Order: sequence, then C-alpha cells, then structure tokens
Amino acid sequence: MNYQDTVNWMFQQLPMYQNKGNSAFKKDLTNTIKLAQHLGHPEDGFKSIHVGGTNGKGSTSHMLASILQEAGYKVGLYTSPHLKDFRERIRINGKVISKQFVIGFIKRNQTFFEANSLSFFEMTVGMAFDYFAKQKVDIAVVEVGMGGRLDSTNTITPELSVITNIGFDHTQFLGNTLEAIAGEKAGIIKEKIPVVIGETHSETQSVFIDKANEKHAEVYFADQLIDETLESDLKGAYQVHNKKTVLQSIKVLKALGYSIADKHIKEGLLNVMANTGLQGRWQIIGNAPKIVADTAHNKDGLTSTMQQLKKEDFNVLHIVFGVVNDKDLDSIIPLLPKEAIYYFCKPDVQRGLDSKILQKTFKKNKLFGNTYKSVLDALSDAKSKANKNDLIYVGGSTFVVAEII
Repeated sequence: MNYQDTVNWMFQQLPMYQNKGNSAFKKDLTNTIKLAQHLGHPEDGFKSIHVGGTNGKGSTSHMLASILQEAGYKVGLYTSPHLKDFRERIRINGKVISKQFVIGFIKRNQTFFEANSLSFFEMTVGMAFDYFAKQKVDIAVVEVGMGGRLDSTNTITPELSVITNIGFDHTQFLGNTLEAIAGEKAGIIKEKIPVVIGETHSETQSVFIDKANEKHAEVYFADQLIDETLESDLKGAYQVHNKKTVLQSIKVLKALGYSIADKHIKEGLLNVMANTGLQGRWQIIGNAPKIVADTAHNKDGLTSTMQQLKKEDFNVLHIVFGVVNDKDLDSIIPLLPKEAIYYFCKPDVQRGLDSKILQKTFKKNKLFGNTYKSVLDALSDAKSKANKNDLIYVGGSTFVVAEII
C-alpha cells in the first residue's frame, strides 16, 4: 500500500471516534497495554509531558512544544484530531511524521491490529510512541485524546502532568457533572509526578487535590500562581488561561532541571504556529471582510470565542456553522448571537449533522439562515454577501474548520 492507501485503510477499516462516535469508544486500556507489549514498550523510551483537559489542551501542548524547541530540545508532539493530513498528529520539532514511517508501521503491525480489533486512536498512539522512541526525542508533549484515566495515551509516566480546565464535553463517556469529568481527567495524575491545573473551580478543586494527595504528587493551580502573561501569536483572548498554564508548567520543568531561559519562553510563545504548525485557533484567514476560523466546539470553548467576537469591530456578523450529530445543541445555541446571519453546513464526516436539521433547531431558537451542501459552499456565499467591514466567523466543529484552512 502507498501512503494514501494506508491512511484510507486506517480510516475505513478501524473504528475512529471522530467519524463514528460512541461505537468507537473503548472503556478500558486492555488493547493499549497489549499494543505496548507488542511494540516493546516504546512509551518507556522517551521523556514526556502529558496534557489533558476539556478545552485548551491542544494550544497548551503546542505552546509547550514551541518553548522547548526554542530551548534547543528535540521535541515530539502528539495531538488530535488533525485538520488536513493524518500526519499532523505526530511531529518532531514541528515536522510531521514521514509517509514512509506511517506505511511501514501499519505494514509491520497490520496482522496484530486486525487480530485484536484495535481502534484508530489506539493504533495511532502506538505509532506516535514508536516514532518518538525510534527518533530518540529529548521529550514529547502528549495530548490526551478524551478523558484521561482510560485514554490510550495514559500508559506513559511523564515528567509532568497538565490539566488545562474542566467543562462539559463527551458527557456520555465521562459523566454529566464537573466532579465526575474531573475525576476522569485526574486519571493522568501519576505517583510522585507533579501536576499543573490550569483553572481553579470550586466543583473540581478538591477532586484534583485529593487525587494528587493519593499519588503523593505536587499540585499547582496556575491561575492562582501566575499573574503575568506574555504575548503570543495565538491571538484568541481565551489563550490568556492557556498561557498561564504553560508558564506554570515551564516553572515546574525548570525546577526539574530543564534548561529554559526567559528568551526561550518569549520566542516560543511568539512563534507557536511557525514552530509547531498549529492552526485553527482564532485564525484569521481573510481580510475585508475579516474571516476568522476557530475550532471551539463545546459550551466552554464557544463561550470564550463568543466573548472574543463581541470585542471585534464589524458592521454585520456572518456565521458559517456546522456540528457533529452528537453535539449538545441545547448547551451551545444560547451562547450564539441572534443578530448574526447564519450559513448552516454539514462537515464532511460520518458524524456530521445534516444542515437542515441544524437549521430547524436554530430556527426554534430565533437564529436564522440558509443551508448549504458543503462548508465551502456556505463560506463562498457568506463571502459574496459580506461587505468589507463585516466579519465572517467559521466554526462549530474542528471538521468545519478543517475544510476551509
């Protein structure tokens, strides 16, 4: 198989949560542990930072990787999902994994994958860990896929655990209270490994403190300890919280012996996109009219981006919007402005919600707009109707943003 054949096989023959939803979710680490044994435990072959949370874990991971790169370290970065190409999930110093490695890894292990019915995510995590070990990275920043306790990444013993924040997302898997969700996220806290918590909340603070005490781990609440924030090329106002989390994490890493100077922190934050290839976080993709794309897709994330929208100067707001079919629309529709023109679309994945269903649900809530066959069609019409002093916001799902970047 060539690269495209290999990727097609991964997407089509193995369950992938991003496409299929509930049916792809695994409720234990049995397969992950089997795979680690099969691969010779590559997770033990490199140092790591484990980053979980409801929102901001991708931005936080990329910021940490960028700073460590500026400090001269060879840095692995594992994140999900990707926007355009599968290989975006696995990088070293910003460079994506080679097509040859992807092809070879699948070819060598395909029989094992099929025999054990491994999920897309389990297989991809194994690939990332094998790659980082073979490439001898100095440290890898590993983003949790979903939850923490039962996530496939949770076989590593990191130098530092990071939990950005807690909000309502994937409640069908993680629980429907903040305490329950925090308990799942806290599952990445390891014995005597320090943990940084990005945001303090009354409902979850004791969950993290109790778990840290149980694991004899030092716990740091970044928003209580960090006052200053530095400039970054990630411009969303919500990045203030992520920057505090990153700055506290860097303090802990320095205490552990990592050589990171102030200039590395400054340059790392200013060059996140160039160093790591991050896209889709309040990304300006056009001007006159200004076009902003953002991957925020749940209540907490959209709350932040809608607050950012209110600070923008424009005449008319156009919103290109699409979601997946298990999205809790009741929790996000109240966050969206009624004084906008909506362009409803279906992201091109199996889980994409039909645009007419989306339109009907929004209409009940006094939000109006037309439907479109694709994200690109919706954006094209928005561009044709917007004046140069208007603003076009594209979002609702990572998959919507992926189609226009």
